[in-house]
Amino acid sequence: MSQTQRPTMPETPPSPSIWARSRMKLQFFARVRRFLQAKTTQRNAKSRNKVVVSKEEQVATADKQSGGGGDDDDSVVLQRSVKRLHFGGMEEKEMAAVEIERLAREDVKMRKLMAELGVIPALVGMAASEVAGRRRVAIKALIELADGTYTNKALMVEAGIFSKLPVNTDVLEEPTRHGFAELILSLSSLANHTQFPLASSEVLPFLIRILESNSSCETKESCLGTLYNLSSVLDNAGALLSNGVAQTLLRLIPVKPLSEKALATLGHLVVTLMGKKAMENSSLVPESLIEVMTWEDYPKCQELSAYILMILAHQSSAQREKMAKSGIVPVLLELALLGSPLAQKRALKLLQWFKDERQTRMGPHSGPQTARIAIGSPVNHREAQEGKKLMKNLVKQSLHKNMELITRRANATSGDSSSRLKSLVISTSSKSLPMLKIFSGPLAISRLIFRFQFSCLLIIVSKSGDCDPQLPHKCFCVQCS
Repeated sequence: MSQTQRPTMPETPPSPSIWARSRMKLQFFARVRRFLQAKTTQRNAKSRNKVVVSKEEQVATADKQSGGGGDDDDSVVLQRSVKRLHFGGMEEKEMAAVEIERLAREDVKMRKLMAELGVIPALVGMAASEVAGRRRVAIKALIELADGTYTNKALMVEAGIFSKLPVNTDVLEEPTRHGFAELILSLSSLANHTQFPLASSEVLPFLIRILESNSSCETKESCLGTLYNLSSVLDNAGALLSNGVAQTLLRLIPVKPLSEKALATLGHLVVTLMGKKAMENSSLVPESLIEVMTWEDYPKCQELSAYILMILAHQSSAQREKMAKSGIVPVLLELALLGSPLAQKRALKLLQWFKDERQTRMGPHSGPQTARIAIGSPVNHREAQEGKKLMKNLVKQSLHKNMELITRRANATSGDSSSRLKSLVISTSSKSLPMLKIFSGPLAISRLIFRFQFSCLLIIVSKSGDCDPQLPHKCFCVQCS
């Protein structure tokens, strides 16, 4: 070996990070190439006819070179957007998210392909950005990608979208809040599966913070929809109640646009032991629920409120006593006369429980029964007169409502037969008052309704024993029972 010859040094192999990056690029471009080939084949198959194959290939090649064809344009845009999202700068990523949102909104198959190209983890990372505009476009793209695809929703949960939820919702703009709420609502369809980490995530605190903030009704409706989906699974009741969801929902009941969804969610929770105890211990129960039953323009809310009160009052004398002190009986009487058929059925069931409880409290005994109040008491007599006047007004409203419905149905029919009118009277009155079975005409309806309302009235005054022995119908008070 000569002195001028230098010793050869061994070549250093490339670092593993360079190999991994090169491999990822190769896989990415291979997937894009396969997608372009599939799109080209599909377009050629649609345009193929019985012309010479060589001419068709020439036309397809010309179209491709000239940039024609919507599928090729979308493919080029997708390729460029995905490349920017993975390897571009922040501004390029933001532009790529806008294009991905547009493509995902237009084509369902494109959503699945985007998930295979790995755009979801990148968008989830952008959703945690401190820049409001960048975060907003990422959320919009995720909403479109999650629409109608179970796989994409599961990938978002696996990518940790719930850990990206901001802790301080006060600093968020209203569009960003609404976007997050809409995205979580879409992902809540996974509640029936194990992919939804409810107990260990920040979903519930985030939703409660939005519901207790000054967000718009649309944003709060999305949050309530999410809670409704989660509460439909009984295993989630513990996590929901431990985060104070029941109390938050009870505070939202007076807001009429949000009341129905809040009551529906409470209806899911009240059937559990934890949920029932949480509502029994709340200072808003039963007053807020009784107030809802007076909303004549919201029949669904009336039905849900009556259902929750039925669950609370069932086998609980303490709750029934609490409801009675809050003035539930007159409201139930009004609901039994003027409410929807389902609300009437539930109101009558509650009234029957109150009546049975008073009879049980007296206990069975023999011998003559005497009145339990001094005769001629001015206070009880005045209360009885006010109650009778109130019930007369309710009956007049019910009768007027029934007659309007009967007249409207009679005018809609072409025949004037008396038998048909009689059948209309029977069906209409039976729906209005489930306890009444057979009617012979409007006069009979009026009489039976008055007899029914006075029977119900005596349920209210039965404690005082203020009963009129001259009444022509059967009384339900303690003195006459």
